Amino acid sequence: MADSERNDSDMTEANGGISAHVPRSRFGRSGHRSSRVIFGAAGLGRASQATADHYLQVAASYGVNHIDTAADYGESELRLAPWLGAHRQEVFLATKTGQRDASGARRSLERSLERLGVDSVDLIQLHNLVEEEEWSQATGPGGALEALLDAKEEGLTRFVGVTGHGLRIPEMHRKSLERYDFDSVLLPYNFTMLANTAYRSELEALLEVCEQRDVAVQTIKSLARRRWPADHQGSRHSWYQPLPPGDELGRAVRFVLSNAQVFLNSSSDMDLLRPTLEAALDAGPTPSEAEMQADVDQLDASPLFDGGTLERI
Repeated sequence: MADSERNDSDMTEANGGISAHVPRSRFGRSGHRSSRVIFGAAGLGRASQATADHYLQVAASYGVNHIDTAADYGESELRLAPWLGAHRQEVFLATKTGQRDASGARRSLERSLERLGVDSVDLIQLHNLVEEEEWSQATGPGGALEALLDAKEEGLTRFVGVTGHGLRIPEMHRKSLERYDFDSVLLPYNFTMLANTAYRSELEALLEVCEQRDVAVQTIKSLARRRWPADHQGSRHSWYQPLPPGDELGRAVRFVLSNAQVFLNSSSDMDLLRPTLEAALDAGPTPSEAEMQADVDQLDASPLFDGGTLERI
């Protein structure tokens, strides 16, 4: 599908002024035209309600109309509930369950609906389905997938997806898509990870399958700089050290969004939300490999995963 068919943009009035919408694109077979930057709500897990309301308003002012949370994100679902009470019909709402058995997944989804204050979600995802044993349980008889498909039949969700971290996840997502026709996948995507030729090859194979089957592709860790140095002092708003606001972050965002097939889930460091959205508005050229590598060298960036000691979070 051509870029012009995938993306659109418009204007919205918010916070007393006019802000440009970030581009939107069809979220796979859902048909929903989601903002290319999805509001990743992990950062609301330990936030106050006032802080959550502030960042949700920031996101809305840029036309963000897709929210991604999870049962495991602390108080995130609770913090979203007041906003959803007034704006539910304006957003595509996704959550996740980390449970692998059917009864646990059902309870998890029901609890998420209660905490979110909604009757249904648009997308429920199997959270971080990477390990073979967990995969076999979740996708087998009596597994979590079975419960989520029942929930779909009952109207508690419209779509079912799968997510994961680490270098093995593109291959595991393809395996998951062989088992069931999931509506979406989510996985890490940034310059340092794609510099790993094996990961890039597996990712490209996954993207081809998703393109053929109209499966939406969400990316995470797009703003990752490296794991936190052992001697870091001060706050940590995400489990990895993110890129600082500035030109490097802008290039990282444009690097991801230059692939018209993918969406970018915002960082759990909420201070980076506005810079990320501003970068998504930038119609500048796609950064070159040389520019991206220069940023890696300048910031001493490194991959979050290496297939070995750094594979697990």
